[in-house]
Amino acid sequence: MALIDVIKCETPSDSFFAWKFDSTDINFGSQLIVGEGQVAIFVKGGEALDTFHPGTYTLKTGNIPLLEKLINLPFGGDTPYSAEVWFISTTIKRDLKWGTATPIPLLDKSIGFPVSLRAFGKWGIRIDDPRAFLLQFVGSQSYADDKKIVDYLIGEIIQKISDLLAEKIREGMPVLEINAELNELSNETRLNISDEFNKYGIEVINYNIENINIPNDELSKIQDVYIKTFEAKELSNTELTKSYAAIKSFEVLGDAANNSSDGGVGAMMSAGIGLGAGLPLGQQMGQQMSIDASQNSSQASDDPKSKLLKLKQLLDESLITQAQFDEKQAEILKDL
Repeated sequence: MALIDVIKCETPSDSFFAWKFDSTDINFGSQLIVGEGQVAIFVKGGEALDTFHPGTYTLKTGNIPLLEKLINLPFGGDTPYSAEVWFISTTIKRDLKWGTATPIPLLDKSIGFPVSLRAFGKWGIRIDDPRAFLLQFVGSQSYADDKKIVDYLIGEIIQKISDLLAEKIREGMPVLEINAELNELSNETRLNISDEFNKYGIEVINYNIENINIPNDELSKIQDVYIKTFEAKELSNTELTKSYAAIKSFEVLGDAANNSSDGGVGAMMSAGIGLGAGLPLGQQMGQQMSIDASQNSSQASDDPKSKLLKLKQLLDESLITQAQFDEKQAEILKDL
């Protein structure tokens, strides 16, 4: 195989994170060209040796001391040698996407039944430790791009966001309010995944949860539960009887008032007495109506005309004497 005179990164895509130079036969005096946002690492026997940052280098024994020591070249030698040259990208890549392939099942305490959440967003990383990334993440592969990183680490991302969502729901956060906390959830998840990614020499630059959603059929059920819960709370806070039974009693009274087969007052009296057997409101209305009727009767009996008629009836039936009648009649007329 021909000896290489120029070593540089020739990957066809800028999405790469790690790329191995095609040849391992290197000649002393060859030029190594490292572009901006790159690091070149010489590898021999699976061990990362000399590292080169952006610039142009003429390879000789003086600038590859670790490799020279390993292959035991004589000082000033120009013997060709074999080694791998890896180019690692250190540029930031921000638009990596993540998303849950399957829904995350959680139990929402606020409604009392399980829901399924899907989440998606973007994240960004850069390689801040090329040696650790090359040895622990790339291994024996010859190429690693953003797709390989996402495929390898997406499980860790989904696990962390699933754990965090489960924790928030357990603490009482209603599922319908969770999208209002996306910034906080994003920051917490970024911190949670950073420790794991750092092991591979990867720094998490940004992590965003763009949306957390619920399947439409489940969302409809949840909204229905919230509506009914709201109605129950409003009914329990009413000033009338502070119970749902009070509201239902009005419906019964309304039906009785619209019943044309009976008089209005009689229908209301019947409804009030009937409700009084089982509902506090009906009982109160029945009692009030009875009191009103008693008062009307009492007022009627105090009428002077009624008193005189009753007095005359007593005289006609010989229950009182004429003198008693005259005396009592005078008292009634005196009060007029």
